[in-house]
Amino acid sequence: MRAKPAPINMPEGAADSAPRGFSIDAHRLAAPKAAPGLHLVATPIGNLGDITLRALETLAGVDVIACEDTRITRRLTERYAIAAQLKPYHEHNAEAARPKILEALAQGGSVALVSDAGTPLISDPGFKLVREVCAAGHAVYALPGPSSVLAALSLAALPTDRFFFEGFLPPKSAARRSRLTELARINATLVMFDSGNRVQDTLADLAEIMGGREAAICRELTKLHEEITRAPLHQLAREADTLETRGEFVLVIGPPAADAEVLTSDALDDLLREQLATHSVKDTVAHAVELSGRPRREVYARALELAKDLRGGDAED
Repeated sequence: MRAKPAPINMPEGAADSAPRGFSIDAHRLAAPKAAPGLHLVATPIGNLGDITLRALETLAGVDVIACEDTRITRRLTERYAIAAQLKPYHEHNAEAARPKILEALAQGGSVALVSDAGTPLISDPGFKLVREVCAAGHAVYALPGPSSVLAALSLAALPTDRFFFEGFLPPKSAARRSRLTELARINATLVMFDSGNRVQDTLADLAEIMGGREAAICRELTKLHEEITRAPLHQLAREADTLETRGEFVLVIGPPAADAEVLTSDALDDLLREQLATHSVKDTVAHAVELSGRPRREVYARALELAKDLRGGDAED
């Protein structure tokens, strides 16, 4: 359960009542008071050692840290002995908390915004706060750091020159499959989040819709049990029942084949007819999906139609 909304304001002068600072390996370092404004601070996605020095200095120097879950952020502040005032800011209290943050900034205060893990604004309500802070004329500072999206891209061994971040897919099957059909047409590497209780179903849908594209499952990034599995989607789906489902998942799917964007409907029909002459419907569809980049359901339906014409109504594999 989320903490109840609490005033984000800090009593005037309270921030200066004690020396600001943080500790690393028993060494105490002083931190200057942070500049007025909103500071977007990236925090570790698993390993607390991934925090930057600038982030520690800022977290120790601001008046308030606005965070998704105070219990999670407190683990970080306690690790580095930061005496910070933590206030909740998440999707359930954002509407009520934003005006209080804006009021604090209008009075010359400094506020750090953090997510539970990674870079703020990625799959959280922070963009609305940044938009209103900018509209009010206050300064906004970005402190780059850990990101599960970029970490997964680096580890996947897939093209990184163009990528599309989807975030979480719809939880219900029909909506998820519909969205994946749309994503299949994007000529870029795809990155998406998933939860352990849905990842097996997602892999099955991905294999059906995107065929044999290369992909990577990134589980528990930077944590003790980090695990990276790289294989074609159909293989990942086939082995999904052996997958450890505990933890956080980032899925990375390679782009469609290089010629997928230029394979027209007529060209697809030609390819299917050629393959059906010597191969089963199943093998024909697998080959055509990989070459065309089209959703498997679309290719399969068209292959059945053509197979009936070519084989006199017998479209069996």
